[in-house]
Amino acid sequence: MADYILSCCSTTDLSPEQFKSHGIERICFHYSIDGKEYLDDGGVPLPDFFDAMKNGAVPKTSQVPVGEFLPYFRSFLEQGKDILHISLSSGLSGAYQSACIARDELALQFPDRKIYIIDSLCGSGGAAILMLELADRRDRGLSVDSARSWVETHKLQMHHWLFTPELAYFVRGGRISPAAGWLGTLLKLCPLIEANAEGKLLPNTKIRGKLRAMTALIDKMKQHAQGGLNYAGPCRISHANCAEDAYAVKALIEEQFANLREKIGVSMMGTTLGSHCGPGTVAIFFFGAQRQLSAM
Repeated sequence: MADYILSCCSTTDLSPEQFKSHGIERICFHYSIDGKEYLDDGGVPLPDFFDAMKNGAVPKTSQVPVGEFLPYFRSFLEQGKDILHISLSSGLSGAYQSACIARDELALQFPDRKIYIIDSLCGSGGAAILMLELADRRDRGLSVDSARSWVETHKLQMHHWLFTPELAYFVRGGRISPAAGWLGTLLKLCPLIEANAEGKLLPNTKIRGKLRAMTALIDKMKQHAQGGLNYAGPCRISHANCAEDAYAVKALIEEQFANLREKIGVSMMGTTLGSHCGPGTVAIFFFGAQRQLSAM
């Protein structure tokens, strides 16, 4: 058994069963909808959550505060365990900073323990791939220091590409201007969004129509995936209550990436990132070339 705890934020979007079976600990974000507050991994079933958004509900999300990180980390340190915590991208949340503050306070109380906090610069299915890869390496004997080094080396090789037909959510989050959102909705644009080297979600390409957006996702994967069409690494698809579209994208990937047939994980996006992307979003995640800052 490893002598360290592998931990992440609930925004990693693995299922409760996956967290348990892979021995990954998580700390939950919060969200509120219709005046009620819930943990990120409980409360409202995800289909109902996205249906509520379609019907006009405006969820509000909140990051994990320092006051929750402290007892969470302390519980592991008191067991004599080191900690490797992979945080949601600092480009999407302040949770990384909160975790670092908690680490610095606890380091004074547990000077013999290692507490590593990593800014993943990832989210959702991208972070899920990182965590599953780390768990596999931990189970094969990778030390906490080597695991830390591995994730720092590979985190910017994790590509996130997505499209959304609902631009209002990106306008609300400040990623698209109101004028651009209005025009995009009028023209039925489904812009491609990417996670850049700062871990921020930014518009990349304007696409008209959902079917063209799906094809454009595949084109981005062909352009960036390690080995091109010979890519054989992990690949995941996340969707915001639009499984039919997600499986259509999966079929397109399998049609062109022969090494990925029957190996692509498909899951629903969680409430935290789903709140910002909106219903109808489809995202793909895979290892590629080092992410670079996009020209805006």
